[in-house]
Amino acid sequence: MTARGKKTVRDLRRGSRSTLLRRLYFDGPLSRQELGSITGLSGGSISNVTGELLADGLIEECGSVESDGGRPRILLRVAAGRAHLVGVDVGETQVRVALFDLARTELAASDRPLDDRGHDAGHVAELILTGLAEVLERTGTDPGTVLGVGVGVPGIVEQGAVERGGRVGARGEPGGAGAVVHGQTVGWDAVPLGRMLRAGTDLPLFVDNGAKTLGQAEMWFGAGRGARHAVVALFGSGVGACVIADGARFRGATSSAGEWGHTKVHVGGRRCRCGARGCLEAYVGAEALVARWGAAPPGGGEKAGLAALLGAAGAGDPAAVALLDEAAEYLGAAIADLVNLFNPERIVIGGWAGLLLGPRLLPGIRAAATEYALRFPREQTEIVLGTLGPAAVTVGAATLPLSDFLDSGGEFPRRAEADAAVAPAGLRA
Repeated sequence: MTARGKKTVRDLRRGSRSTLLRRLYFDGPLSRQELGSITGLSGGSISNVTGELLADGLIEECGSVESDGGRPRILLRVAAGRAHLVGVDVGETQVRVALFDLARTELAASDRPLDDRGHDAGHVAELILTGLAEVLERTGTDPGTVLGVGVGVPGIVEQGAVERGGRVGARGEPGGAGAVVHGQTVGWDAVPLGRMLRAGTDLPLFVDNGAKTLGQAEMWFGAGRGARHAVVALFGSGVGACVIADGARFRGATSSAGEWGHTKVHVGGRRCRCGARGCLEAYVGAEALVARWGAAPPGGGEKAGLAALLGAAGAGDPAAVALLDEAAEYLGAAIADLVNLFNPERIVIGGWAGLLLGPRLLPGIRAAATEYALRFPREQTEIVLGTLGPAAVTVGAATLPLSDFLDSGGEFPRRAEADAAVAPAGLRA
């Protein structure tokens, strides 16, 4: 029996594979010599592990660079087509399902609007599964190459025993058939979304809060890259945040950390969708802004309403200008609270509404943050817009199975054993 805490040869090998895969994924292409100097692994370990990864088809040679007086150095990179990822964004008005390769190239997407049933949990699960079947069938993707389905949802995700395609992981990690969602603003009270999805697919499942998936995407690939302490804010119909502390997402005791939209900016103020009064979301969320303005074109939806609000402000409409200026001040004051509480080096504003309104609001947000925050930490914090676009939640959701894959050293997860017949494309009949 292996002593508790003692690493086996297999553990060490998996760790070396994970280290090299991560370096090649985020920093590649790299030569073996560069990998050695970056990772500190011996030349023998680099040679053995890269040989395994090449044999498994997980990495590939991609040219060479000249060396100082010696033979050219072969460059290595992760093989983009070796595996696939699925990201799902359960948004306010639609469910988006996208299929990516390992280079995050979107191969296919399914955008399915929520009908008059809204966020009825069964309806949402059905849209996810239908979209999943659509993107796999449209691309002819072998389900065996799919590392998993990551789902970003509104609300708090209670992380039960995590299932990684049939393997049970540690508590507290995002994902799996045990995921239960508490989405107060959309009427979800302990919705067993993981179990509902498991009834329709045997692909590995990963479920997490949408703001946290947005945060991971921006930290890995976008405006947060390079920061160790940051906050990534999601500004859409509602408002949320992902807090990054020393490079790791801060979750809190029950994974509800980051519900920034439900911090109070006005005691006894406007009623929020959550039922409380004075929440930040009730003043700067897209739904609230459009409702407060009251002059949006009827039947156009929130995006059309915000676009019209921006247009009116640009034309000098006093009511529109005043509303946007007030929203910038509320956001700046709330960001000042983040600065004072978490001392981040960077705050990234993302989400479809944040990116739409950001160019107009950002100067006011920065000014208000400077006015309300403590001077020294504010001077150390930059406030920027996200760079991944409105689909960042979907990309972030796809990073959930990707992270598991990299942590495992490139191990393909076993799909969950079917409780019923398995239909084509990894879906159950």
